[in-house]
Amino acid sequence: MHLPRPTISTLAILATALLVVVVSGLSRTISAQQPPPAIDAPSTKGIVRKNKVPVSSEILKIKLPKAAESDLTSGLHLIVLEDHRLPQISFQLFIPGAGGYYDPADRPGLATFTAALMREGTATRTSSEISRQLEVMAASLAVGAGVSSPEATLTGSCLSDQFDRLLDLATDVLLHPSFPDEELARYKQRTRSGFAQQRSNPGFLAGEMFSRAIYGTHPAGRVSPSASALDKTTREALVEFHKTRYVPDRAALAIAGDISMAESRALVEAKLAGWTKSGIAGIPVSDPQPISGAGIYFIARPNSVQTNLIVGTQAIERTSPDFDVLSVMNKVIGGGPTGRLFIHLREEKGYTYGAGSTLVAPLYRGAWQAATNVRTEVTEPALNDLLSEIRRLRDEPVPDQELNDAKRSMVAEYALELESPAQLLNLNVMSWRFKLSSDYWDRRAERLTAVTSAQVQAAARKYLAPDRLQIVAVGDPARVADSLKKLGAIETYDIEGKRVGS
Repeated sequence: MHLPRPTISTLAILATALLVVVVSGLSRTISAQQPPPAIDAPSTKGIVRKNKVPVSSEILKIKLPKAAESDLTSGLHLIVLEDHRLPQISFQLFIPGAGGYYDPADRPGLATFTAALMREGTATRTSSEISRQLEVMAASLAVGAGVSSPEATLTGSCLSDQFDRLLDLATDVLLHPSFPDEELARYKQRTRSGFAQQRSNPGFLAGEMFSRAIYGTHPAGRVSPSASALDKTTREALVEFHKTRYVPDRAALAIAGDISMAESRALVEAKLAGWTKSGIAGIPVSDPQPISGAGIYFIARPNSVQTNLIVGTQAIERTSPDFDVLSVMNKVIGGGPTGRLFIHLREEKGYTYGAGSTLVAPLYRGAWQAATNVRTEVTEPALNDLLSEIRRLRDEPVPDQELNDAKRSMVAEYALELESPAQLLNLNVMSWRFKLSSDYWDRRAERLTAVTSAQVQAAARKYLAPDRLQIVAVGDPARVADSLKKLGAIETYDIEGKRVGS
């Protein structure tokens, strides 16, 4: 079979197409190496929303699949959510009392170090052997403890036929970590370099200062272990923390996937037979001291080309009756690309690539914050506009259409979460952690839909009052400090977090 020879015109077309591809790729490469020009994004003020997408006004009716639950004699609470659609199993073990919240005051990070090193060797397995076995099983296994979290977690996943073997390995890591001296030395070396890198990150500096402003000396104010605590950490300290904190008395093991409660309980009781009740009393968490007034904090970072801004305040614990209202308020002002901050600061003004807000509501009183990173030269107008959007929430009712759009979006996001077995398990775990009512998740869409504009405005006036707001900025002192002083007295710090004057 003979193919026709390409004509000259065909070759020319191909050559032109190839040239376009090469030039296009080269253009992308060059643009990736150079900062984008400081051009304001086009305004969206003239955009008219047609609102013609068909939207149902019916409240989403949900009946959440309920996990089976059981208490073991050790005190361990077992939660199992059966799902036989795929041959997979995942689990989460929560151990209250083993998180960084309970670190000694002079050892912030001890819980984090303990969790990180538990997978680095047991009495019968080396770190390399643990990694090799996980690779053979195509499984995952991790231990973690946040520096301010009340609990440690051990998580894992695998195919159904590997669950018995994975649980064997997880039990060994949980009950028999050996904390080898050589692994501790390697961990210290890796972690020290990480400490140095994080202090060069303006986002970290802003978050660290905001946590100090919101929580003070409360454990929630910790965002990172300290280098001095790392240096003082010994194998003996790790062994003691593990021995006294990793107990089953108030722990919960949540399992989701291709397994029943009967199968789960039989396996867990067999594998964790040596994990017995300790009788050690639990220590409850407490709220941080209330904020006593507004504050402005500036971290001087000479020659910085952008300013990192955070504005926020103390908010609520997860069980607060105001949780749903504050969640809707947060969606309106900072909920992704439809939030007011994103539209105002990015789309209309072109100050930033992104702006948003978050509500953090743990077991104790948490925080609400709005954050963005802007070009240094627009720091003052960007901060003023951010504060203006917060003031707008307090002073003006949210229009009905905007409020309804926000609520529908939240309900839709919630409905998508229900498609994932892992998310369904998380909801069941949250019910256990926060002692939520049995129909809490079934009625979530109903509660969100019922939130009114008056409730949102009242919540904004209550929680986002001017005398409660904390402002944090990280940037060039020569170009930013004077702008902040126009808002009030400021406290200035260096990148090490040390006070340097006002």
